[in-house]
Amino acid sequence: MARAVVTGASTGIGWATVALLRQRGWDVTGVARRAERLGALAAETGADVFAADLTSDDDVAALRAHLEGLGRVDALVHNAGGARGLDRVEDGDPADWRWMFEANVIAVQRLTGALLPLLRAAAEQAGHATLLAVTSVAATEVYEGGAGYNAAKAGEMMLMRALRLELAGEPIRVIEIAPGMVQTEEFALNRFGGDADRAGGVYRGVENPLTSGDVADVIAYALDLPGHVNLDTVTIRPVAQAAAFKVTREPLQVRKD
Repeated sequence: MARAVVTGASTGIGWATVALLRQRGWDVTGVARRAERLGALAAETGADVFAADLTSDDDVAALRAHLEGLGRVDALVHNAGGARGLDRVEDGDPADWRWMFEANVIAVQRLTGALLPLLRAAAEQAGHATLLAVTSVAATEVYEGGAGYNAAKAGEMMLMRALRLELAGEPIRVIEIAPGMVQTEEFALNRFGGDADRAGGVYRGVENPLTSGDVADVIAYALDLPGHVNLDTVTIRPVAQAAAFKVTREPLQVRKD
């Protein structure tokens, strides 16, 4: 049976992706830092789980050893990452910017390098393997206060695009899913340091922001396509969001004039 490794699996898009892939018959290893949340994920979905900090070389080495003991790794879904702050460039905290780059770019490079040999081995057996990253519309749509996150997600997107060129000639798909506004339990809350009111304001008045399940549907669809089909980049956003910086905060209705 095919196995997918999904990072950031303790909440939001990662949790939803693990659950959906399990429903579709995949073996899944969910990876995140919080062991207690992973325990709940395993109990709910039957997934294999592994607690790891992807900014740690030792943790990533331990994850690779764990996966080698399970057999094939057919897909790697880079979903872990996130944003911190919504400050102007002149007011930004370098520590926040450093964390965003480490979590969204360096961790993706580290884990890709560690697991590519396993993906190649799977491709030899099954005919193909897949590397998929959940990037963001923030990678290409700049907005005030978003420069740190814009830069980090743009870095992740460029990493994936360079990787697609570097792997040309191998049966390994490289896919980017770039969501817009997704209302999850923790993304905005973490961005604003636990300020629930400020986090809630991100979605206030927006009709039907995307859900974690919406994005998981696209991820699962991409992975389940025939192995010769590569969805290079998929942008997914709610109808109420025309761009990262243009969001309608009132009910959608047909114009009458």
